[in-house]
Amino acid sequence: MILRVEDIDMARCRPEFRRALIDDLLWFGLRWSEGPDVGGPHLPYVQSARRDEYQRALIALRDSGHIYPCRCSRKDVAGAATAPHDENEEPIYPGTCRDLNLQVEPPGDVNWRFRVHDGEVIRFEDGRLGAQRAIAGQDFGDFVVWRRDDVPAYQLAVVVDDAAMKISEVVRGSDLLISTFRQLLLYRALGLAAPSFYHTPLVTDEEGRRLAKRHASLSLRALRESGITPEEIRARSTSLLSRAESTDLVV
Repeated sequence: MILRVEDIDMARCRPEFRRALIDDLLWFGLRWSEGPDVGGPHLPYVQSARRDEYQRALIALRDSGHIYPCRCSRKDVAGAATAPHDENEEPIYPGTCRDLNLQVEPPGDVNWRFRVHDGEVIRFEDGRLGAQRAIAGQDFGDFVVWRRDDVPAYQLAVVVDDAAMKISEVVRGSDLLISTFRQLLLYRALGLAAPSFYHTPLVTDEEGRRLAKRHASLSLRALRESGITPEEIRARSTSLLSRAESTDLVV
């Protein structure tokens, strides 16, 4: 298992958070064979130190015609959206800048979007949910790989890192299921082998929302300071996840 600190948004990720993250995970009982604190063959394990690799991937995508510059803000895209979308999902991009042929050298003061082929069906076999499929342009649209504030987007960074670190299996929450289809397109465009995926149900709060700071959810650190033990947390989480299995939605 690899611990990778995804801190590409430096405005939100301070050094003390990294140390707290490691301390809390160790307290919880997790151990990893590679990471920023133990080293390994694929250094560095901190995304803020891997920017050159993301930039090389960005240029490769630009040169192969897979991405294009976009001047639209999040507000512009949200205002143009014609269908409702989940709070954790971006609305489908309406294609405003898709064919403008803007002459911008990356990164530039623009968003760089990956051009999907509308109507293409993307499939993969999930380790828990089984056969999965999504339709480009319907379930998701052209997506950002590099933000206009000169920060590589999550989708691009994790694909580049997973390939470089030889990740064989990704286990993550079912809220990221649609992101997997985007990432599969990036793996293909960059000529990289994709790992296998396993999407697990989420532990939610009393109102059924995923745990998040914006909802004032308790963090692992807060639970730790309250006196609860790691064993109690794992036992409660196992019970909640078992109940979630019966209501989990499959795309």
